[in-house]
Amino acid sequence: MAEMDLKLAEWALDEAKAKGATAAEVLLVSGESLSAGVRLGEVEKLKSSRERRLGLRIFSGQSSATSSTAEIEQDSLRDFIKHTVELASLTAPDPWSGLPDPQLHAKSFPDLELTDRDHGIIDATKALELARTAENAALKADPRIKNSEGAEFESGTYRIVFANSQGFSGEYAGTSYHLGIAPIAQDESGMQVGYWYTSSRKYDALDDAASVGKIASERALRRLGARKIKTMRAPIVFDPQMAAGLLHSLASAASGPSLYKGASYLVGKLGEQVASTNATIVDDGRRPGGLGSKPFDGEGLATNRKNLVDKGVLKTYLLDSYSARKLKLSPTGNSSRSVGAPPGVGTTNLYLEPGNYTPEQIIGSVKQGLYVTEMIGFGINMVTGDYSRGAGGIWIENGELTYPVQEITIAGNLKEMFGAIEMIGNDLVWRSSTACPTIKIAEMTIAGE
Repeated sequence: MAEMDLKLAEWALDEAKAKGATAAEVLLVSGESLSAGVRLGEVEKLKSSRERRLGLRIFSGQSSATSSTAEIEQDSLRDFIKHTVELASLTAPDPWSGLPDPQLHAKSFPDLELTDRDHGIIDATKALELARTAENAALKADPRIKNSEGAEFESGTYRIVFANSQGFSGEYAGTSYHLGIAPIAQDESGMQVGYWYTSSRKYDALDDAASVGKIASERALRRLGARKIKTMRAPIVFDPQMAAGLLHSLASAASGPSLYKGASYLVGKLGEQVASTNATIVDDGRRPGGLGSKPFDGEGLATNRKNLVDKGVLKTYLLDSYSARKLKLSPTGNSSRSVGAPPGVGTTNLYLEPGNYTPEQIIGSVKQGLYVTEMIGFGINMVTGDYSRGAGGIWIENGELTYPVQEITIAGNLKEMFGAIEMIGNDLVWRSSTACPTIKIAEMTIAGE
């Protein structure tokens, strides 16, 4: 199939040139998935899908157009390609558009362990069994677990084929597996939902289904009896899931589109201190088995490992070819795209290098403060870095987790928050393409009663 897709991509490029395109890219994406969900033991969802789509980016000089189709036969594609070439000729020219420098194309395609060679799509019977196991474990964990929003297991395979008129062509495949469960705890104080999950490219690397259910129940139970607290300034400890969201915010501010639009507090900050000296943030597109790993990016450029922030200093931006040209810099192998859209910018495997402290040591260092386990809404001004979001968590008193807290807002500024990272945990665990250990920020405003 891969060889056929490469031949089809090369044919489409020749056809585009014959129709008048000055340059072109072809992206072929094929995939298969199965998801199975249960709620209180009963089957609630069973979905199988298979798709194959072709995306085309056509250039007519410095004008361009992007389109996609699920009609893959050559007879259908001829009209589709002709129509896209016509669209490109009608759009306004953009002096920054165009294919990347061909010297930057990936020259080799290392095996990044993206595919589970022992397991493909997990069949519906087994998928339902895993979902039920997780849910049963959650429901039996404590009598206060009264209900469930359900459990779901998903597995998928995909293949990417990419080629352009500069002679680049490449392909890679991958698999993914995910199990999630959301039990509901209830007592006289009310109801609370917990959630936990496990994800991996390898089926055998998933956490045990029963353990996922038990952890989800613990996360629901610890939210029961939540209180409000008074407005104050105090240390904040972010659990790994919430800390990963902070990394996303910094990466977004460091991405090309935010920078050339002037919509980032990191404009002009290359080489400057933007975080605590104990913070090193890495983007690694070549991490073996990483959920964000790939041998080349959305423009065919080689992915790589880079320090976005090195000991607090901003070392690079995240750029595709378009944003690199506008900023007079070089692309960084961070182009991302979907089959029907032009390239954008995205991270690969983004993480904060772990420190030497256990989560217990970090929590134990706080006399009075908040352990954040939940964030609500999106209140971040990327231009100024001002940060204000609804939050929930557990109050820390004399180094101990005491009672749950909800209906509060935490506020600060991203530059000050990253600069005030006092402690970094040793608990880095990969559950998605962004990972972070527990972190402690010296002080933020907590708005409560």
